[in-house]
Amino acid sequence: MKSVKHILARKGSAVIAVPATTTVFNVLQLMAEKNIGSVVVTEDGNYLGLVTERDYARKIILMGRHSDDTTAGDIISNDLPHITPKTSVDDCMLLMSENNIRYLPVFDDTDHLCGIVSINDVVYETIHSQREQIDQLHSYIHQ
Repeated sequence: MKSVKHILARKGSAVIAVPATTTVFNVLQLMAEKNIGSVVVTEDGNYLGLVTERDYARKIILMGRHSDDTTAGDIISNDLPHITPKTSVDDCMLLMSENNIRYLPVFDDTDHLCGIVSINDVVYETIHSQREQIDQLHSYIHQ
């Protein structure tokens, strides 16, 4: 069974991070520039949480706030489930479905952030695994 380590091996473990004091406007610019839907928020280099497009919609737009005078630290999601590289792709899918979330932070054995897994990563890995399995079955049948 595939695990998060397979996803990180494919996509890499680099994350886009900003200090908690970064304005939401600048976070949105960065997300648009990098074509991503979430950014890690840090304080003194330590993980605090994530800011997602959903956070922007629900905590800025719907609350009548302004993105140029609100910081990333003001709207972070920091109650996300933590996973490790050993977590299975199936478990990721279940966590994301149960919690209605699109991103999971990945932590190593020393509790340091070592990557982010998105729902797109999980879907891609699932499709890739299924294709591998189908190819193996075809190969087995035609022997």
